[in-house]
Amino acid sequence: MLFRHLTLISAVMIIIIMAGFFVQLLFHSLPAIEKFGISFFFRNEWDPVRLEFGAAGPLYGTLVTTLIAMLIAVPLSFVIALFLVEIAPPHLSRIISQAIDLLAAVPSIIYGMWGLFYFVPFMQNHVQPFLADTLYLKHIPLFSGPQMGFGLLTAGLILALMVLPFITAVMRDVFRMVPSVVKESAYGAGATTWEVTFDVTMRYGMQGLLGAVFLGLGRAIGETMAVLFIIGNSPEISTSLFSSGTTISAILANKFAEAEGIYKNVLFELGLTLLVITLLIQVAAQWWLNKVRKSSGGGL
Repeated sequence: MLFRHLTLISAVMIIIIMAGFFVQLLFHSLPAIEKFGISFFFRNEWDPVRLEFGAAGPLYGTLVTTLIAMLIAVPLSFVIALFLVEIAPPHLSRIISQAIDLLAAVPSIIYGMWGLFYFVPFMQNHVQPFLADTLYLKHIPLFSGPQMGFGLLTAGLILALMVLPFITAVMRDVFRMVPSVVKESAYGAGATTWEVTFDVTMRYGMQGLLGAVFLGLGRAIGETMAVLFIIGNSPEISTSLFSSGTTISAILANKFAEAEGIYKNVLFELGLTLLVITLLIQVAAQWWLNKVRKSSGGGL
């Protein structure tokens, strides 16, 4: 009976803590909400001197960098996990799996420091000139502008590198959980490796694969230190991926110590916005997973 009550209290504490986060952020955000209203999310102005603020820039940077990271990390993670489980010999699979687990344990600030001192110069001297000049993409707004190394593209690539180990590790474990007899039956019927993967393995582990994607998405959208080092920290909106930008988490870490009055309330509102976005992602993830479970005959 005691154990049951302890587990119940621990479970309820999670709900209480989450509610406490929301109430505390909402309370400190009220002055900013009352002053700027809904227009706060559509304004691109960020002027601490005149106390005029808008969340459009940080929101834009958060969405763009997260989108870049997921577009790169998800396909690569799927291919790497497939290679480790289906193609690589056991000794090589073991070594690469251990390396992936080690990468997942690296603190985010290490990624930021590496990105600042090594990856930003590499982007400035090689990648951005290659995209803009060699491939003649500079006439496209996405790849126009100064080639400084910093910017949305660089931040998105670092985020992709950060979330890739997490997504890969989960997808690898999902692939390994598929019963071997199911795959052997498909191979016996004449299916190729790709056919077994897409028609058997993916169908069997779809819930786990989607869970891996949402796990990576959750980390990418709230990442702070790595992005803070390399994104350029400009609240402006630009169509060019070479341009500097900022994210909600980066601007909170960069500006909170110096903020006072309504400025601090604005930052609290940004924090509340990030919390709401994260919760909405989790709700959408659970809804999607339930839908997949029902469509595959898994019930509620």
